[in-house]
Amino acid sequence: MPGAPRGNAVFTVVVTVLVLLCAAPMTLVVSASGAPRVTVLAALLAAVPVGPLIACLLWLDRYEPEPRRLLVGGLLWGVFVATAIALLLEGVGGFVGGLSDKLMLEVGAPVAEEASKGLFLLLLLWWRRWELDGVLDGVVYAGMVGVGFAFTENILYLASAYDGSGGVGPGGVHALTGTFVVRCLVSPFAHPLFTAFTGVGVGIAVSSRRRATRIGAPIAGYVCAVLAHAVWNTSTVFGPGNFVTVYLILMAPVFLIVVAFAIWVRRSEGRMLAGSLADAARRGLLPATDIAWVVDLAARRRSRAYARDTGGVGAERAMRDYQQAVIELGFLHSRYLRGVPPPDFAARGHDYVARISALRPSIAFPGQVVPIR
Repeated sequence: MPGAPRGNAVFTVVVTVLVLLCAAPMTLVVSASGAPRVTVLAALLAAVPVGPLIACLLWLDRYEPEPRRLLVGGLLWGVFVATAIALLLEGVGGFVGGLSDKLMLEVGAPVAEEASKGLFLLLLLWWRRWELDGVLDGVVYAGMVGVGFAFTENILYLASAYDGSGGVGPGGVHALTGTFVVRCLVSPFAHPLFTAFTGVGVGIAVSSRRRATRIGAPIAGYVCAVLAHAVWNTSTVFGPGNFVTVYLILMAPVFLIVVAFAIWVRRSEGRMLAGSLADAARRGLLPATDIAWVVDLAARRRSRAYARDTGGVGAERAMRDYQQAVIELGFLHSRYLRGVPPPDFAARGHDYVARISALRPSIAFPGQVVPIR
């Protein structure tokens, strides 16, 4: 992208190097967790909730889809980097700090794991700040990291349950089934939920002009993530009855509240986009008549279907590109109106307006006719 900060390349290099460095040891750890067949079975079972969870995150991210490479980077960070850092920190805490297994589960693990997952969000905030437009982006990236982390952790738990080393009985199919039901079917959202608190804090920091908020919001989000994680882990120590109570009274309602909050934020983004694009239209940056076809998700789908029916795949691609450029301009202009524009605001804005101007003559919304050029 023209005018993108140099942090773009730095972020990519740092994340890529860390993923590659952590991939080998985590592969060895997973391979050592059980016999080859058990490990493969555990990986297949751990993958069951991954697809649905990612689909939900992408559904939330429909207004301004984040770059796929960054979403994949977040997922891989959770799979390899966050798990490797967490294992290292927990090992140091147990060996050097002398933490008992119980204290490690209740305190050490939440602190280490939420720090290792949240580090990806801090790197985004530091080097790719312009990719974060608010709270919803923070939740989506946090969710991807959490899904990746849970995938690797579930492999380890499932394999140890089958081998009988997971503390859930003699092992075998019965223990494996119980662990699968609890971790992959009943509570697959746990890690994405915990890290979402850090994501909310990062999203608030991006949207604020106050230095105290920009520093304090991510810290507060991390603290909330650790507390939620600690409550969840502590509930497993006192038997199934306490676990079920915490799940029904606390974790499930909190999960539903976070989901409702994310949906509300997405709807708020629609209203925000309508307002910022209306201001952009008054400044002559795009036709005001196009705003409804871009902001309303149902109208956006209809316009793409209309383009495909009247002009084929190429017309649909042009419509998608046009709508995406308008959405990007809307988010950028909103940050300008709120007084928190990114450093490359002028270059990005010029790029979006140029794309809009170049694509507009070749598209038509329902009821319109493409002019002959």
